Amino acid sequence: MGKKIIIGILALIILAQLFQPSRNNGEADGPQDITHVADVPDGVLSLLKSACYDCHSNHTSYPWYGKITPVNWWLQNHVDEGKSQLNFSIFSTYSQKKMDKKLDEIIGTVKERYMPMESYVRMHSEADLSDDQRKLITSWALQAKQQIANRAASVE
Repeated sequence: MGKKIIIGILALIILAQLFQPSRNNGEADGPQDITHVADVPDGVLSLLKSACYDCHSNHTSYPWYGKITPVNWWLQNHVDEGKSQLNFSIFSTYSQKKMDKKLDEIIGTVKERYMPMESYVRMHSEADLSDDQRKLITSWALQAKQQIANRAASVE
């Protein structure tokens, strides 16, 4: 009886591998990304790509275990949730008010160490931001807010 249960569970696990979620394989830095509305220095962009873009852009670099069900569904849920909160790939399509709010959220979540998420950092050591890197991102976000506000004011 126990052997049949184990075989049944293994069969379900194997069968589940046939059902894969869609993958986030779009363009991370296309014509609507944040660099089209704010200057993003290379050092900041590098940090954003290593610590933020997997969940907050249209392109995710999936780890090897990202093809294993049910982990792949869990990962995709995180990506979908992250993109619904902030998507650097379409940042220039946001209203000025939304851009301002998202930059404020970047400042707060990075400063308070809510982002990148601890579970992400455990698996992606390159996303573990130092205090200096966090200050660099928050300073940039403040400057980007001002730059976007100035551009909006000059259009009016």
